[in-house]
Amino acid sequence: MIDFSVYGKKTPEVFAVKCPNCGKVDYPAPMLCKKCGERRDPSGSIFKDWEKVSLGGPCKLLAWTRVYALPEGFDVKYLLFGIVEFENGLRASGRLLVDQPETNMKLNARADVIRDVKGVEIYGFMFEK
Repeated sequence: MIDFSVYGKKTPEVFAVKCPNCGKVDYPAPMLCKKCGERRDPSGSIFKDWEKVSLGGPCKLLAWTRVYALPEGFDVKYLLFGIVEFENGLRASGRLLVDQPETNMKLNARADVIRDVKGVEIYGFMFEK
């Protein structure tokens, strides 16, 4: 779930969801809780609403790679991508904005525009020192 300027917020933000029955936090949002089976209703009209948990901030780099085969529109030789683990144990992938990535390095995660496709901004995670 990405929530940004629609509600007057200027900074994009990524959310995980917390099961109202057992408290398990998941990202991305599942339709059923993996722990207790509680059903998630994106409309919020039938089942209990799941709490949003903000993702971002401190994280640890678990793995990373360089991608050389980039789609049209990129004018760089390669991009760095990584998988990180947040302090709450959730994992996410996104673009690395560091020159010399090392496994287990401490990073900071934020949501931002990762690409513009035909005038439409695409948001995702950016990881930086």
